[in-house]
Amino acid sequence: MASFTEEKKKLLLEALSYIKSFNGKIVVIKYGGAAMIEEQLKHDFAQDIVLLQSLGMLPVIIHGGGPEVSKAMERLGQEVSFIDGLRVTSSENLKVAEMVLSGTINKEIITHLNTFGGKAVGVSGKDGLLIEARKKSHHGGIDLGFVGEIASVNPELLLVLLKQDFIPVVSPIGLGKDGTTYNINADTTASRIAVALGAHKIIFMTDVDGVLEEGKLCAQLSANEAEKLIKQKVIGGGMAPKVEAGLFCVKNGVESAQIINGTDPHSVIAELFTDQGIGTKIVLK
Repeated sequence: MASFTEEKKKLLLEALSYIKSFNGKIVVIKYGGAAMIEEQLKHDFAQDIVLLQSLGMLPVIIHGGGPEVSKAMERLGQEVSFIDGLRVTSSENLKVAEMVLSGTINKEIITHLNTFGGKAVGVSGKDGLLIEARKKSHHGGIDLGFVGEIASVNPELLLVLLKQDFIPVVSPIGLGKDGTTYNINADTTASRIAVALGAHKIIFMTDVDGVLEEGKLCAQLSANEAEKLIKQKVIGGGMAPKVEAGLFCVKNGVESAQIINGTDPHSVIAELFTDQGIGTKIVLK
């Protein structure tokens, strides 16, 4: 029994040192994958975020929602098609994407956070001119429709909310200078917002343990090592945009980017408050 208590003490002391170092710091979390779909994981996530805030951190959540958008489009008889992982988005598709992302999904996340004692506020990239976007061009010359890339981020609204103890929950929709609405990749959105906010850390939640090389988890990667693995195609598929987004962050002042498995209960807490952490940590050097 004594050794069990010692173990608990050790964990608590470990956690306390991190809690101190994170106090008053902005932590951006890209929320996605199974953690956004399974009911128990949704609750775990909401509890984790509210706990982070109660310990003095400033969490900002950016969410995706691709599978739900596709389901809603299919229900309405719309065609779902992707080119190089980017959703081809017609004006009809865009209406559905915005309705699902800024409506259904965003409000559900807020509901969970507020149920567990948070003060969450839903924000679209359109609100407060948060995300100024432009049309994304495809290297093959294919028209992707209303798929955007970020021209600039104005973090003013998020900073106002954080100062007043709100938890911003951001949907990845941007606004063009001419008033056109664009659907934007959520990993990219999270990375650009993290840099604009001067975040201390960014966490990408996914459905795998992190970056794997020959079946083994890479616990830590420097920017150079990560770039090599992308070139060698060791990092590919859905992992590549997450690693690229993490690289953008660490090259622009964010201390570290972490890719973690959101299917582990309370994975955000395990990542932030233990020496070991979980997943793959990307640092500059």
